[in-house]
Amino acid sequence: MPTLPWTTPNRPPRSTEVHVFASRFETRTLWGALKFLARTPAVWRQVRGAPGAYGASLKAEPLKRTFWTLSAWESPEALKAFARSGTHAPTSRGLAAQMRDAKFAAWSASSDDLPVSWTDVRRRLT
Repeated sequence: MPTLPWTTPNRPPRSTEVHVFASRFETRTLWGALKFLARTPAVWRQVRGAPGAYGASLKAEPLKRTFWTLSAWESPEALKAFARSGTHAPTSRGLAAQMRDAKFAAWSASSDDLPVSWTDVRRRLT
């Protein structure tokens, strides 16, 4: 599963400001990377039904033990509600001990510019 392509759960209105969120996770071990991969499908299903989710993608580099996420939301509150509910909340807590490093970035963008490029995501997270 190298990349889960951009999925649009809810189509955003045109020319609307959206909240973009990106993350980069590096696990301590290959075993941690496998755990991350094993838990990804359930969280991905949650994203696809999340209120206020305008899009999401995941880029996995399991042999490098690195995972990149990208999502766009109606608001920061919609993202927080997602992160604190459903499968995501216990999954993130359960994987915390597996993480060597985590970086996060959030910014505003126009809905007309979705999806944001992975080049831009990497630049913001390095």
